[in-house]
Amino acid sequence: MSQISKEGLLKALARVDDPDLHKDLVTLNMVNNIKIDGNDVSVDIVLTTPACPLKDKIESDCREAITSDFPQIKKLNINMTSKVATHNFAAKNAIIPGVKNTIAVASGKGGVGKSTVAVNLAVALAKEGASVGLIDADIYGPSIPLMLGIKEKPKVYQDKDTMKMIPLTNFGIKLMSIGFLIDENTPIIWRGPMASGAVKQFLSDVDWEELDYLIFDMPPGTGDIQLTLCQTIPLTGAVIVTTPQEVSLTDARKALKMFARVNVPVLGVVENMSCFIAPDTGLKYDIFGTGGGQKLADEENVPFLGGIPLHQNVRVGGDKGIPIVYDLPDSEHAKTITAIAKNLAQQISIRNLGADSLPIEILIGDNN
Repeated sequence: MSQISKEGLLKALARVDDPDLHKDLVTLNMVNNIKIDGNDVSVDIVLTTPACPLKDKIESDCREAITSDFPQIKKLNINMTSKVATHNFAAKNAIIPGVKNTIAVASGKGGVGKSTVAVNLAVALAKEGASVGLIDADIYGPSIPLMLGIKEKPKVYQDKDTMKMIPLTNFGIKLMSIGFLIDENTPIIWRGPMASGAVKQFLSDVDWEELDYLIFDMPPGTGDIQLTLCQTIPLTGAVIVTTPQEVSLTDARKALKMFARVNVPVLGVVENMSCFIAPDTGLKYDIFGTGGGQKLADEENVPFLGGIPLHQNVRVGGDKGIPIVYDLPDSEHAKTITAIAKNLAQQISIRNLGADSLPIEILIGDNN
C-alpha cells in the first residue's frame, strides 16, 4: 500500500480528464491546495465555471481515482471551486477589462422570446455562483426594466475626466438598459448610429467592475447594433434563439450566418416554445412544430443547448418582473432553463480553453 503523498495524489488525479476539454485535471492546472493530515486528505478542484454541468461527474471521478490508489484514506474532502475561463482579446480588455466573457443572445426575428431567454439565462448563471451582467441592447424595444422589475435610474459619478454610471442590480445580476434612462412610455426615435452609440456607451461609460459573463439582449435582425457590437468588442460568442416553425428558423439562420461572417463563434441554439404540455392532462402539443432548433443546430454544426416548452409561468414571470428560474426554481421549466445555462457555460469554457495552446495563466500555474 503506497504512502499518501502530494505526488501520488497528483498522479492519481492525472488520470481524470475534463470531459469537455479532453485533457487531464493536472495538465489543466485544476488541482490546488492538496492537504494531507495522516489518513485524511483535502483537495480543491478548480472548474472553469461554477455552472459546470459535469461537476458531479468530475468529483466522482476524482474520488474514485484517489481512493483506488490510496484505500487507507479515512476522510476525503474534494472541494469543487471555480475560476471562470476568460476570453482574452485586446479590444475587449481595453474597454471592459474586468469582464471575462461577452455573450450576445440574438434572434433573426422578434416574437421568439429572446429577451425571456436572455433574462433567465443571466439569472440562472448568477444562481450557480457566477458574477453576471446583462445589457439591454434592444434600444427600440427595451424590455429588461419590466422583466426584472426595476424602475430606478442608475447613479452617476465622476471618474477622472469622464462620467460613469453604476449599473442597477436585481436577482444577483448587474443591469443596464435605455429603459432606465427614459420614461417607459417614451418611444426611441433614433437613427441607427445613435442607437449603436448608446450600446457603445453601455460598455465604456458603465462601471461593470468584475464579471464572469456579460450578456447582451440583442434587438431582432442583423443591423447596425449587431455590427457595432461585433466590431467594438470581439464577442466570446453568440446564442441564437428560435422557435420550431420554419418562418422563425429562416430568420435564425440569417442571424447565425451574420455572426459567422463577422467571426463571432455561435455557442449554440436555444429553441423556445418548443412544445406545450397541457397542465391538466400532461399531453404534449407541438403548436409551433417540432425539432426545428435541433435541425438548425445540426445543419450549421453548432451545439443545441436545449428546448424550453411553452408555459404560462414563464410568461407570468416576465410580466411581473420575477424570472421563473428565481420565482419557481423547482419547476420543470426553471430546471430546463438552468440546464441550458450550464450548457452555455460549458461551451464558453470549451471555446476559451479547448484550443491547442492553453492560455498563459493555465500553462504557468503550479499545483500548490
